[in-house]
Formats: sequence, C-alpha cells, structure tokens
Amino acid sequence: MAGTANIAAASPEPHRRLYLTPVRREAAWGYGFIGIWLVGFVLFTAGPLIASFIVSFTNYDLGHPDIWSFVGLDNYRLAFNDPNVRQGLLVTFKFGLISIPLTMGASLGVALLVNHRNLTGRPLFRTLFFMPIQIPLVAGTLVWLGFLNTNTGWLNGILGMVGITGPDWINSDPWILASLSLIGLWAIGNFMIINIAGLQSVPTELYEAVRIDGASRWQAFRRITIPLMSPVLLYDLVISLIGASQYFTQAYVLSNGRGEPNNATLFINLDLYREAFSYNHMGYASAIAWILFAIVLVIALIIFAYARDRVYYAGGDR
Repeated sequence: MAGTANIAAASPEPHRRLYLTPVRREAAWGYGFIGIWLVGFVLFTAGPLIASFIVSFTNYDLGHPDIWSFVGLDNYRLAFNDPNVRQGLLVTFKFGLISIPLTMGASLGVALLVNHRNLTGRPLFRTLFFMPIQIPLVAGTLVWLGFLNTNTGWLNGILGMVGITGPDWINSDPWILASLSLIGLWAIGNFMIINIAGLQSVPTELYEAVRIDGASRWQAFRRITIPLMSPVLLYDLVISLIGASQYFTQAYVLSNGRGEPNNATLFINLDLYREAFSYNHMGYASAIAWILFAIVLVIALIIFAYARDRVYYAGGDR
C-alpha cells in the first residue's frame, strides 16, 4: 500500500485544460481575424512610412543606391526654399479651396435628391450617380478632356447654344483649377452614399414636429438635418482634405507631368513625383512628403478642434 501511494505521489499531475473567459475568447477571435491585416499594415504601410522618414534625412539617389549619406535637415531646408515646392503647395491649397466646398455641396445636394421620397426610381438614380466612380481615373480624365475641349467640347457647344462664349478650360491659367474641380464631380458617388446614410439616420418624427410648428423646409434643413448630419459632414470634410492633398493622377494626365499651363497644375504631389522618379532624388522627395503630411495633420487637428463643440454625436455629452 505504501509503495502504491509513493508511485501515485510521484506521478505527474494531469495537465489542466486551458480555459479562456468569454471576453478573452472573443478578443482572441478578433486578433485572429485582423491578423492578416496587421501583417499587411506592417509590411506595406508602417514599414514604408518609417523607411521614408529615415530616407528623408539622407541624399539617397535611385540612380546610385549604393552611394548615400545622412545629410540631417538639409533636405527640409532645401524644400522650404524651393520655388517649385512653394508653387505646389499654393496650387494644392487653391484647388482645395475650390474643390472641397464644391464636392461636399454637390454630393449633399445629390443625396437629398435621390433620397427624396417623391422621387420615382430612386435605386436607379443612385446607381447612375455612383457608377462613374467605377471608371479608372485615367480613362475618366481623358473623357473629360474631350468634353472640355475649347473647339469641339460639348460644354462650350452647350454654352454656345445660349449665346455664351465658353472659356479655354484646359489651357487657361484662371480656368484650369475650376476645370479640375469640375472633373472631380465625376466621382462624388462615395460621398453621396455616405450622405444618404446620414440623411436616413435623422429621425423622421423631428421633421413632423417642426412641420406642425410651422417651420419651412429650409428651417428644417438648417436646424435639424445639418446638425444631426454634422458627424457625416465632418467626415466628408476631412476625407476631402486628404483627397485634395493627394491630388495627382488627373494633373499628370492633363499635362503629361509637366505642370502646364505655366505650372498652374504643378500640384505638390506632381512635384514630389518628379523629384523622386524623374530626377531620382528620393531623399529630397521623402522630405517633401513628410512636410505635406505635417501640413495636412495640422489642418486636420484645427478642424477637429473647431468642430469639437459644433458636431452632434447621439448619446454624447454635447
């Protein structure tokens, strides 16, 4: 009996079954589902970001990748004194002032139209307004270049029917940014869908209440629709800001990368592209990219600070 007891005491205890609480099990499943995305983020986003930041402090040249050295802040000093960088930032800023309000206003107006309860065939119109965003940017830009052509374009032809002489949309400095903003309306489908979702989230009983009180449609729109849609409009504003700062493809197709006419389409990303892949100045181009990132970040933070007490969140303190 004593020997049996000693053998039992000496035998290892059976392994305890691993038990996860429901919260930990749910977290484990969540990390499992986003694991592939995290790997992709590290490899294709975070990694290149860190690499570009390091490269911005070097004189790295794509033509001579084996010869490079750290130059400190020289690239940033050069960028601040570069007239092309100043011109690129100015063009991008002016384009944003035109395109952002135009895009937000047009997308909200279209959303109001295709969300109206008295509109027949709403799904069809929503599809038609959304479809252009599926067309590649290069193909869409080429179509618009034909539409805006001074001599054979449809737009000037339509204006001529009512006795208006259309301008030179593409080759005129004063009109080129307006033309590019007009081309941008080709792709408001995403914002339209987002605005429709925002409109449908507004409780209908609020409209019924103000209608009983005698409010006009404009008053209902101003006092109910806009405040309750303010989070959606803030999102549209920030995404439009980022999109304007990344503007490149249409300007490149328009001028074949030369920034014509008279550098009026020399967006900051076009200048960045030329420095990186035409002149092989990858270190300098990385510095320009990080300057652009800092500017957009500061503007976005200012927007969020301004909107802190002006955006309505359901269930929030404000």
